[in-house]
Amino acid sequence: MLIPVTSAAGLRLSLDTLAGHDVQATLVVPAGLAQHAPAMLRTATHAGHELAGQGDPARLALLEAVAAQRVTVWDARDLPWSALRSLAKQGSLPAPPRPQPEPGQTVELRPSDLADRLTALRESGYRPVPLRQLPGLRRARGHDLMFLAYQRLVEDRFTRNSGVIDLIQRADGVMRIAPHDHAPAPLPLAPGTPTAELHLHSPRIVGLASRGALGAYRAYQRSLRDVAQALQTMPQLQQAQAVFAVTLFHAPLAQSGFTLLELPPMRARWYALGFRLIRLMYGTARTPSEESRKWPGWPVRPFWSATAAD
Repeated sequence: MLIPVTSAAGLRLSLDTLAGHDVQATLVVPAGLAQHAPAMLRTATHAGHELAGQGDPARLALLEAVAAQRVTVWDARDLPWSALRSLAKQGSLPAPPRPQPEPGQTVELRPSDLADRLTALRESGYRPVPLRQLPGLRRARGHDLMFLAYQRLVEDRFTRNSGVIDLIQRADGVMRIAPHDHAPAPLPLAPGTPTAELHLHSPRIVGLASRGALGAYRAYQRSLRDVAQALQTMPQLQQAQAVFAVTLFHAPLAQSGFTLLELPPMRARWYALGFRLIRLMYGTARTPSEESRKWPGWPVRPFWSATAAD
């Protein structure tokens, strides 16, 4: 969690709020605060917060001396190339991107939003920490640039064009769902039957699996409840007569009552290529289920009933 602070008042508000929630974070402060609020910077260090810098990197050394900690992260947005080179020479790296909150990623919260957002994040299963405490934190490599391009050109575009809905409000939510106005083969339904297609949130399932296969499996199963709730409450999904997925994770779906249907051979080979590309992008070498590609599908009404009974 990164908190951009622009003034001494903002720093005081952030420190008080974080102390009240017993949370540590990365405070992104202008180097000029080393002159205007040195005592509060030292207080932040003693409380276990990480300090990152913003603005002119020429004052980096002064900020480190006053705060009594190394500043290894800098908000490099809008900085010229010469300033980035100067930061690199002093051992400070640009702060990572701040997307929507994800397990193992970064989120940026303003001091005025901290109290409400911290409560919401905790209730959703997140544990905010300073940037330096992120598990697996490392310098970016060439593969990361390829992965970023894949996300922007393939996954993000597919999400927009297919109307995919994220069901990932909880930290361990891994499911997404897309409404369809057709029932593709081999589903035993008329071609124009409304359906809903399941998709995994790939970064989350890979991240959870890296911490333990059992935890990832439980998150997958819990996320099926999110699907059931979405089918009952979201207007765009109300007419769906079946839920289906083309997935490597068909074994857990079968255990949850889905029916497995064989894909046509040519389509199975085409999807196999896509799955290999996904595993390459996300660094997973092994197939999570047996090698045959199945198409799980199940009528919606029994699915709702089974979930409600649980």
